[in-house]
Parts: sequence; structure tokens; C-alpha cells
Amino acid sequence: MMTRKLPIIAVATAPGKAGVGVIRISGQQLLPMAEALFHKALAPRQANLLTLRDARGESIDQLIAIYFAAPASFTGEDVLELQCHGGPQLLELVMKRCLELGKDQSLVIAEPGEFSLRAYLNNKIDLAQAEAIADLIDAQSEAAVRGAARSLQGAFSNDINSLIEEITQLRILVESTLDFPEEEIEFLENAQARQRLSMVMQKLKALREGAKQGKILRDGVQLVLAGAPNVGKSSLLNRLAGEEVAIVTPIAGTTRDRVKESITINGVPMHIIDTAGLRETSDLVEAKGIERSWDAIRTADLVIFLQDPSAKETVEGAEALELKTQILKALPPKCPVLEVGNKSDLLDKLSAKHGESSSLLISAKTGEGIEDLKQRILESVGWGGTQEGAIVARRRHLDCLDRAATHLDKSQQFAADGSISLELFAEELRLAQDQLGQITGKLLPDDLLGKIFSQFCIGK
Repeated sequence: MMTRKLPIIAVATAPGKAGVGVIRISGQQLLPMAEALFHKALAPRQANLLTLRDARGESIDQLIAIYFAAPASFTGEDVLELQCHGGPQLLELVMKRCLELGKDQSLVIAEPGEFSLRAYLNNKIDLAQAEAIADLIDAQSEAAVRGAARSLQGAFSNDINSLIEEITQLRILVESTLDFPEEEIEFLENAQARQRLSMVMQKLKALREGAKQGKILRDGVQLVLAGAPNVGKSSLLNRLAGEEVAIVTPIAGTTRDRVKESITINGVPMHIIDTAGLRETSDLVEAKGIERSWDAIRTADLVIFLQDPSAKETVEGAEALELKTQILKALPPKCPVLEVGNKSDLLDKLSAKHGESSSLLISAKTGEGIEDLKQRILESVGWGGTQEGAIVARRRHLDCLDRAATHLDKSQQFAADGSISLELFAEELRLAQDQLGQITGKLLPDDLLGKIFSQFCIGK
């Protein structure tokens, strides 16, 4: 884990040309460095319009410098923020000059996430809030932005800390009873203690459900369109995207590789993959595309298996059933499959001959049934339909919440079994509390902490 005490510097704004570029410096006792840069004493938390000059005294840029004295800063250390003009070459020159004048203080370029790590280590934010910074930057929809903002403001952490406190109070009751063995059975049979544990479990269940919704907001849904060639997968992709992103022709096998497109459905990010038609082929290029299509199916969150209902009693219909069986075998655990019949505009003419072969019929050509399909997609991935009060969550958070729930389930089982030692009951409470503490970073191995922050942007 990065625990350097040296002052650090990095460009905090995104690469590329912009009106403004921000350079951030954090460390101990930065005021002398600031005065060396501008030959002027900087008052804390005041914007100063200054000229930065090179070693020959020539102007590099006229910029705004703001000095934040520790601990009243993002990192909890002294922070100097330079708001320059946003040209990449200019920012490089400003960085170079800062490194020259910060040499005596061993100023170094920051590692990814090092500013946020220092804020975490100095108790300015907890780990869930630090992760929310990265999630806010990476948000793929307005709902994800708002959810990340709530997490950054502490909404998720407050819920976690509230649960930890309730388990702490329950543990206090347990620990006070352990010194009196004759009272152990009475405690486990105590209705108030069981009710208290039940309330904690209910709150954890609600938090887990909210976190599942939050993970969908953060990561989106990998939605794979699968089916036989020429069944209308590319047409459906174009209809969902609202524009022509995939080539559509009457020729089977037109899509020879995966086509990816990201959209949102009711604020939920969807990463749609239009796969090559799944069939046997001697064409090497198409075969490679089909192989990659199977790879997409194996990692999908949801598969839409598109069929042509009018082909139900044909050879193509039999092949589609066989293909469906193969897809079901390839799916990741618990991945739902939504069977959809396309070309409903043609079925009107054939309805007397062919019955409805899918639970949902659409026409990618006319748009019929598309709104119903969108709703079914959201239901299939477990989206609850509300964004009010939503937070963003990560797979790590869900895993911790799931493990905490497992430990609380065990403690409830022990409470129901009067022959079980109270120490085992208490231990399961402690383990559940530890898992919740890992979410906010109160109990987390250093190597995992370093891995989390290393995924952040440089300058954050």
C-alpha cells in the first residue's frame, strides 16, 4: 500500500485540451514551496491571481493559486491547487517548474489514487466515500451520478455505521452475560434479544437490496442479443439504441463480429452486445466472431434469445431450439434468459397457422412491443424501478454484505438452539461486524486497500 510521507503532485483534470487545467500538490509544510513558486506569502483559502515564471524569469502562465492549510483540506495535509490554462504542454511546463522548486522537499509525482488515499488515512473520508469519488467520475447515467454523490456525502456509510452500532450494542449485552454462565441459556431464550437480532437482520436485508440496485447503477448490465442468423438481432440493437449502429441486410451472417453499444433504459446503463449469428460456418472470420459471441454469453448479466416464431415448425425452428439448449449450458450462474419472438408484424398474417411461440413478441422493424421489452429487461436483472435515495455500490460491498448476512443467520440459528455456547453466538456477531467494517475501511488488509486506490485516476 502507498504510505509515502513525501509531498506529491499531479494534474487533477482529464488529459487533453481545455479552458482550465488543475494541478494539485499535497504534503507537509507546503507554504515555503508556494512562496518559492510565486515570491509571495499565500493566505489560506484565498484565490490569488499570480504569474508563474521559469528559472530565467520568463512567464509560464498567469494562474490562480489557492493554498489550503492542514488539516482543513481534502487530504488533511497542506494542499496547493494551481488553476492554469488547460493546454497539455503548458501543464507539463508548470509541473516541471513545481518539481524543480520542490526538489529540496523531495516533491514527487503522485501514484493513482494517492490523494484520495491520504484523505482516507487522515480520516477525511472513509473507504466507501473514497470509492464514491471514482464512481462519480465514471458514472454512466444521471442516476449513477446522483447515487455516487449520495455515497460521497456519506449516505451509504451512515447506513453501514448504524448497523455496526446496533451489532455493537447487542455484543455488549452478550459480553456482559458471558461472565455468568448460568445466565447464558436465559439470554439466548430472551425474546428481546432475539427481536433485536431480527431487526438488525431486517435492516441488513434492506441494505443488501439497495446495494444490489446500486451495483446495477454503477456497473450497468451486460445485455447479450443471441440467436440464429438473420433473426433480427442487429435490427433490435438499432431499435434499442435509437440509431443505426449495426448493419442490417436480408443476408444471413451479415454481423460477423460482436457489435457493442451502451444505452440507458430508465436511467439504468445497458451495455448491449449484438452477437454474430450462432451457427456452424467454414468462414474463418465469421467463425472467430461466433467464438467471441460465445465468450460474451459466458459473461452476460442477461441474454435475450431472439427467435422467429413463424419458423416454429420448420428446420430453422428446430435448430433454434437446439441453439437455445446450448446457450443455457454456456450461461454464467443465475444469468436470466429472456425469450423474445421478433417479426410480430409478420405474425399477424400467420397467426392462424402458428401459435405464439414466445412469452414476449416484438417487431424490431416497427417498434411494436419494444417498451414492454424494456420493462421486462429491467425486471429480469432485478431493477426495483426507483432511483429515489439510491446509492452506488461495488461487487466488494455486496460480497461483504452477503458474508455479514451469513454470519447473522448463523447467530440466529445458535440463538434458536439452546445447547449452543453463547461464545459461538458472540463470535458470529463479531464476524458480521468485521465484514461491515471492511466496507468503510475500518477493517481491511493493507494489500487490498492498495489495490482499491491503485484503480483511481492520477490526481484523485
